[in-house]
Amino acid sequence: MSEEFYRIRRLPPYVIAEVNAMRAAARARGEDIIDLGMGNPDLPPPPHVIEKLCEVARKPDAHGYSASKGLAGLRKAQSGYYQRRFGVDLDPETEVVVTLGSKEGLANLAQAITAPGDVVLAPNPSYPIHTFGFIIAGATIRSVPTTPDERFFDSLERAVKFTVPKPSVLVIGYPSNPTAETVDLAFYERVVAFAKEHGLWVLSDLAYSEIYFDDEPTPSILQVPGAKDVAVEFTSMSKTYSMAGWRMGFAVGNKTLIAALTRVKSYLDYGAFTPIQAAAVAAINGPQDIVEHNRQLYKRRRDVLVESFGRAGWEIPKPRASMFCWAPLPPALAHLGSLEFSKQLLTHAKVAVAPGVGYGEEGEGFVRIAMVENEHRIRQAARNVKRYLQSMGVNTTGQAVGS
Repeated sequence: MSEEFYRIRRLPPYVIAEVNAMRAAARARGEDIIDLGMGNPDLPPPPHVIEKLCEVARKPDAHGYSASKGLAGLRKAQSGYYQRRFGVDLDPETEVVVTLGSKEGLANLAQAITAPGDVVLAPNPSYPIHTFGFIIAGATIRSVPTTPDERFFDSLERAVKFTVPKPSVLVIGYPSNPTAETVDLAFYERVVAFAKEHGLWVLSDLAYSEIYFDDEPTPSILQVPGAKDVAVEFTSMSKTYSMAGWRMGFAVGNKTLIAALTRVKSYLDYGAFTPIQAAAVAAINGPQDIVEHNRQLYKRRRDVLVESFGRAGWEIPKPRASMFCWAPLPPALAHLGSLEFSKQLLTHAKVAVAPGVGYGEEGEGFVRIAMVENEHRIRQAARNVKRYLQSMGVNTTGQAVGS
């Protein structure tokens, strides 16, 4: 009996788990670890959402199986959100499906539309499910840059010209996790045109749609005329409403892809707990104060982090969106690599960050810093980082002392 399972063999060690295990062990020893590693919101959902959850959970008939594709009222609410926010019309019956978070949705759609040997274009670095969802399904990944510039489109041209078999799917995600890069509608227009020309399905991950710090709101690919011919988009309530543990997300767009995802899901799950879905309706249709409140809170945290870490000797680019900073290693310590640097930062500064190499080989030389601690704790992390850098002979410009 073989223990060499095909899909498990295709999964490399999850390097981020190494830092997570070190963090857990340190906390078990009673150490005060400032966790800026996992993108796990520290904020609660709005009170009226929790109240709706409790209200529905008290009903005797609310505890049976729910609807795999999502309650009709929830799909209608998501359709209404897209109309209000993006001016996009969606049919709640054929163009919206509720998922157990965007991660589950992406993975299940990969299972639905991928055959072994298919080639999928996915960004590098990127959130791991963007690649490994398809790898688990048997696909081969061809990487494209995350940076939304001419290099991105040049890589697409080379991929469709030289890859055999021809790529069938393009995965994109902006604001990007982990790099926090953003795009405008013109970028999506080029992507849709390219996909139509070359017969590609486009999967857009818009999980951070409401965490933007400029005056210009984050666009949706579905705002492009004709985008629904080739694209689906995944959104999540995890960050917008601080409901990460509730596992509520959506896939919307192309009817063929939505039908495929809906059919696969019907074999795999009975949908989220009904009270959670009812509470999600209350979140989407109810007061939206929490959205702006969270956006401004993350912006303040971003500013404190960039300023305090900069004074500590670690210059960090200011992200325009998302809840992450994508930080190059201090120049004097770049030789350590992102994994070893993250381990040392945890051990000596008591600060947890995510090694960039965990998001793909192009993430080497960076770490992802999540803005999931309050401003006081972020400043405390900066002080700890400063002491660590000084102990390593690094000055306040990130260079080795004397250089």
